[in-house]
Amino acid sequence: MTDGHILVVPDPESAFAAAAAHIARSLTAAVAARGRADWATAGGSAAPGIYRHLAGDPFREEVPWADVQVWWGDDRFVAWSDEASNVRPFHERLLALGVTLTADHLHPFRTTKAIAEDRDAAWAAGRVARDLADARLELRDGWPVLDLLLVGIGGDGHLLSVFPGSAAFDSTAWALAIPAPTHIEPRLERMTLNPALLGIAREVLVIATGTGKAAVLAEIFGATIDPRRWPAQLALVDTATWILDEAAAGQLPEDARARS
Repeated sequence: MTDGHILVVPDPESAFAAAAAHIARSLTAAVAARGRADWATAGGSAAPGIYRHLAGDPFREEVPWADVQVWWGDDRFVAWSDEASNVRPFHERLLALGVTLTADHLHPFRTTKAIAEDRDAAWAAGRVARDLADARLELRDGWPVLDLLLVGIGGDGHLLSVFPGSAAFDSTAWALAIPAPTHIEPRLERMTLNPALLGIAREVLVIATGTGKAAVLAEIFGATIDPRRWPAQLALVDTATWILDEAAAGQLPEDARARS
């Protein structure tokens, strides 16, 4: 593992703007290189701010959205209209503000359909895995290669819905159901892409803001490498860019801070 690139900015709004600019560049470059861009987006507190910037000038017009395929790195097993859904802010803060993406380019976990048909989270995860297979993406070591995987960091060191000690580490499924966590809110059943996709994505973008993330980032960038304890260490790869605000970066080890 390597640390990737660390960008420290003054405040959360600067982090959202920097992340949006990075996403726009990455998607545009992927379309230019391969005719399409496959982006796995995230949930969490940063997503609405990032979407707001992407829906504004110049990205709303400059990004080749017609060639972008959007996946979700993880979600909670709730209807898309629920406040806990990772799909809802994408619709409210990106699509509703003028970015045009057709339904066949959106690949969320089908939680609304699953709930309506009395199906479970494993079914919703399985459908996403099938969609990834149908997309015929490049495979590397048996895993589909995404152009960009956006993730946030939880206060316990998780990313995606891969929590410390998760069974996801030993799964070969491309997407899988995760039991509701008991140690962190919201305590809802989840679905997640397999964390192995982090190691083979063309780019990984990590965003973390606020003093509440400072201690866990100190552990993530610390001397002890144990991804099963700190799953976010799976993003310590040379394809990753970490965008942190000053508050989140406040306890970074000196060697990590020196590279920012």
